Amino acid sequence: MQFTKTTEQDSSYDHLEKMSVSELLSNINAEDKTVAFSVEKAMPEIEALIKQIIPKLKSGGRLFYIGAGTSGRMGVLDASECPPTFGVSPDLVVGIIAGGDGAIRNAVEFAEDSTEQGWRDLEEFKVNSNDVVVGVAASGTTPYVISALEACNANNITTGSISCNHNSPLSQTSQFPIEVIVGPEFVTGSSRMKAGTAQKLVLNMISTAAMIQLGKVKGNKMVDMQLSNNKLVDRGIKMLMRELNIEFREAQTLLETHKNVRSAIQHYTHGNKAHK
Repeated sequence: MQFTKTTEQDSSYDHLEKMSVSELLSNINAEDKTVAFSVEKAMPEIEALIKQIIPKLKSGGRLFYIGAGTSGRMGVLDASECPPTFGVSPDLVVGIIAGGDGAIRNAVEFAEDSTEQGWRDLEEFKVNSNDVVVGVAASGTTPYVISALEACNANNITTGSISCNHNSPLSQTSQFPIEVIVGPEFVTGSSRMKAGTAQKLVLNMISTAAMIQLGKVKGNKMVDMQLSNNKLVDRGIKMLMRELNIEFREAQTLLETHKNVRSAIQHYTHGNKAHK
């Protein structure tokens, strides 16, 4: 089957510089509206990958995202939000970007073209067969990502991928590929737009579904979140007030004592049972 980079095809719009701000926004928004529908078509593949990730995490393995440029940043973003949101170790979900952490802010020239550095970067974390490595690349052709997954396959490490072109080299390398075909970008080739949005949506699904399955959510609440600012402390107090049907002061004292919403709920519930 022939491989075509739809992410690089000409935009459906032309003469962008002649559009008013209103026209630009309307047209960008029209394209953005299609992204969620494109993700929906990939749901079976997304589910298949998540079902590989959950048992690995439950048995002590880790989840790695590896990518370059925008794709790498999306992976780093999702990984970095797991500890504060779900109270997990920063080592559980790890984002790796071509060119190192400096590439999060500034492009590192030709970092994505290396066919050896991706595996070296994974080896620094002592990646092994207990882990899952997900390559993220809008084009599906990034050498840094493909070569990393090839090395993982050779070392019996489960591999997944997220890309936005059909039947890409990355999909052919990955054991559990996800393809979200978003079509040409509003600005030709600017895959930080629809492709980046699609990747963000899929990454949200992967980490959120996995963490819920790991028991990091109670009801619909982030009971394991890190209380790292006043907004989150206030949220935690309100969670306790609703969950335990108690007043503000008691909830505040509970949270100050136990430093964690789940622990506060457990201690309060067990304490009440003990007194009955």
